[in-house]
Amino acid sequence: MDKSKKTAVEASINEALRDKKYLKLRNELATLKPADIAEYIMRKESKDRLVVYRILPKELAAEVFAYLDADVQQTLVMSFTHEELSSVLDELFLDDAVDFLEEMPAYVVDKVLAHTDPEQRKILNRFLQYPENGAGSLMTIEYVMLNKNYTVEESIGRIRRIGIDKETVYTAYVTDNMRVLEGVVTVKDLLLAENDEIIGNIMDRNVVAVHTNDDKEKVSEIFKRYDFISLPVIDWENRMVGIITIDDVVDVIQEADTEDFERLAALRPSEKPYLKSSIFDLTKNRIVWLLVLMISGTFVGTLLGIFEDAMLVVLVTFMPMLTDTGGNAGSQAATLIVRGLAVGEITTKDFKKILWKEIRVALLLGGILAAFMFARFTLQYALISREDIGANVYLTAAVVSISVFFVIMISKVVGSMLPLIAKKLKLDPAIMAAPLISTMIDAVSLTFYFGMAKLILNI
Repeated sequence: MDKSKKTAVEASINEALRDKKYLKLRNELATLKPADIAEYIMRKESKDRLVVYRILPKELAAEVFAYLDADVQQTLVMSFTHEELSSVLDELFLDDAVDFLEEMPAYVVDKVLAHTDPEQRKILNRFLQYPENGAGSLMTIEYVMLNKNYTVEESIGRIRRIGIDKETVYTAYVTDNMRVLEGVVTVKDLLLAENDEIIGNIMDRNVVAVHTNDDKEKVSEIFKRYDFISLPVIDWENRMVGIITIDDVVDVIQEADTEDFERLAALRPSEKPYLKSSIFDLTKNRIVWLLVLMISGTFVGTLLGIFEDAMLVVLVTFMPMLTDTGGNAGSQAATLIVRGLAVGEITTKDFKKILWKEIRVALLLGGILAAFMFARFTLQYALISREDIGANVYLTAAVVSISVFFVIMISKVVGSMLPLIAKKLKLDPAIMAAPLISTMIDAVSLTFYFGMAKLILNI
């Protein structure tokens, strides 16, 4: 569906929701893909979310539920009746149900498990015990398994009987009577073979598989190398326990790339999307490396002042720290915004939200770093006798600290706004942001720095 048609459908849905025309609402929603319905639900207020979700047909509702963010899923679950909760769990594929439970707080998990039948509860509990970063946490048991002694005709008949409840039917896994994995066969292989042919004779015995405890990133590497759409998971006795499908691996790849992206920008990886992270979470994720990088910036300045004692030279020694800290702060903000734009977590319409959030983060970061720099300056120059500083040590410390605070404020605003402006101008946010942030912050920070020095120290 193109963008203009999608916009028209959403306008019609909004009208039906507002006028409480629920039959029309249900029919209009049915024209959208499950992922688009989930996106629509997540943009609505809590009271409307439940109305829209409850109007969906049972099977479609379960598909939509799998696409919802964890916080929205949690809100819906706490509003579900016993019947609604049981219906969702019955319709969800096992791996989607496990992914959902892994994101939920303990009290939500307890409620969900209390409303499942004993057999399903046993399976879910087993899957929840797999290591979070292991292949077992990704797999599903909803796959097609064939015995190697089946004929092609028997195999096709089995796929027709059980395939409707399986996550994928294109690839079937061939085992012996003890469920030991021996080969793999595709639907194409079956359709092109004679009906009386034995599966063991046409299966591919060169099977690539992973163990339940193998790292998820290893799994993603296998998918990328071999272009698989599914991958068998075995235990240490080579018995089939499940499969991993490509949709789950895409999520792993995105998480890994995001983590690498954040570490590259001196950020502690975050599990929450940008707009759903509190200002305290954002501050916590940024402060450690920003503090380290600021401290490292002072070392260069200290080397410049080793052989000179003039007041101006003391100020000059802190220039590298100031410009580096500003650049690092701006890059942190720009990195998160560029990434958010790239994966669709934020849009240019979130301009005001992002600006307000970054201002508050900057106030916290600027206050912490300015206080640290004041203490570091006075420790260096007040406790260690320096005749050239004399009584001006605290005034000079104030100049440096105030400048650090100002630079952090400017850097965060510039770093977060430039990618959005670039996106609005239909330019590449990543390419535009990097050079402009560095140039603008250096010029503004040094101008402010020496302006403060002239005002406070009269030099």
